[in-house]
Amino acid sequence: MPEVPVKLYVEKILKSCRESARQVARLTGPLKEQALHAMGDRLAADEAKILDANKQDVDAVGKSLEGGTTRERVKQAVARVRMTADDVKIMADRLHLIADLPDPVGVVTKRWERPDGLQVSRVRVPIGIIGVISDFQPLITVESVAVCLKSGNVCVFRPAPEWIRTHRAIESGMREAAAKAGVPAGAWALLERTEKEAAMELIRAGKLLDAIIPRGGAGLRKAVADQAKMPVLGYDGGMSPMYVDGDVDIPMAQNVVINSKIQQAAASNAIDTLLVHQGIARPFLPALIRRLLDEYKVEVLGCPKTVALMGQMSMTGHQAVKAAADADWDAQFQAPVLAVKMVTGLDDALAHIERHGPCLTAVIATNQYEAAMRFTREVEATAVLVNASSRLNAGDSYGMGVDIGMHVSRAHLRGPIGLEQLTGEKYVVFGTGQLRYPHPVPDTYEDAIMLKRF
Repeated sequence: MPEVPVKLYVEKILKSCRESARQVARLTGPLKEQALHAMGDRLAADEAKILDANKQDVDAVGKSLEGGTTRERVKQAVARVRMTADDVKIMADRLHLIADLPDPVGVVTKRWERPDGLQVSRVRVPIGIIGVISDFQPLITVESVAVCLKSGNVCVFRPAPEWIRTHRAIESGMREAAAKAGVPAGAWALLERTEKEAAMELIRAGKLLDAIIPRGGAGLRKAVADQAKMPVLGYDGGMSPMYVDGDVDIPMAQNVVINSKIQQAAASNAIDTLLVHQGIARPFLPALIRRLLDEYKVEVLGCPKTVALMGQMSMTGHQAVKAAADADWDAQFQAPVLAVKMVTGLDDALAHIERHGPCLTAVIATNQYEAAMRFTREVEATAVLVNASSRLNAGDSYGMGVDIGMHVSRAHLRGPIGLEQLTGEKYVVFGTGQLRYPHPVPDTYEDAIMLKRF
């Protein structure tokens, strides 16, 4: 039997999800909480099944690369796909965490009364059907499905093909547990077709999707931003710079730099550019850069002044700082790479950040209150942090529990996308017969009597 064309396959799934969207939006908070806890318990119980499926994925990746690449690259690819019992536990724990978060659906964000007696409210409602495309690990699948369900949305998830068997094992168990708790069958959908066209059809789905979220590297995010025919949420492109002021606690600032770059170098909120006041560069940079190069294996790209300051390192057996190209100041690396530049002061740093935007996360390390406040006012970013790691620009750090992306645009939302950000608002208005004036007939009561007579 011939395989269904990808376009028809995706359209059929999306139309089925559209039919389920109203049911999902009406699910009660207690039911969603119960379902998510049941899904977490089922994931933990399916540990052996999930790890067995993952072993098949690992074997498939290894065989697909045999003979065509280096042994080291095969080893890295296999290590990326392989999961452990700890990974399964993290996914189960994440479901329980999301289950216990407050339900945003139906929350009244504001209420007021007009002079004519109208009672006006703004109420949170689900967005609808949200597509998620990922090239990350299965934890992202579990988070996306759970956060969308908790916020009353239907999630259509297209996972990374190398984990397809693992995803099937995870998703089938969660679906059974959710169904037993009373969640409709179409509460989410997993696109199992591994062709690239499946992702492209989802991106181009137009009216069948209400929004789409890319959860992956720069290439995926750009493809979604360029071709999506619906609102894109969670486009976390943008620079993450850090400025070290001339008056600063040096050990604290060095520690913040290391955490901001090393804690998870592939994260979108890991710093890309380090701007250092030239007055503090000599006591601040050499020890820091040596640790970055030798201990953490970070590739450091420097401006001419930074290269000159660190020029002796290559002669003493250390790795050397490389000269930064113009394009490096605009790069969101998401890798163990850091561009370092000396600046003359705060004005120079602010000008650099504005010139090389948009800005996702910005950090200043300083002892000066005035400098900190000016930095927070003038830097346009999803978050500006003072004397704190850029990695803290995340939902869990803000008490949101979990987020499924970061949004740099000023439209709709900025920053981490959590439960509230996956809802919109509608107005709910109660009246007692109020009318918009001028009314066509001056005497409303007599008009009503007259209509009854005729």
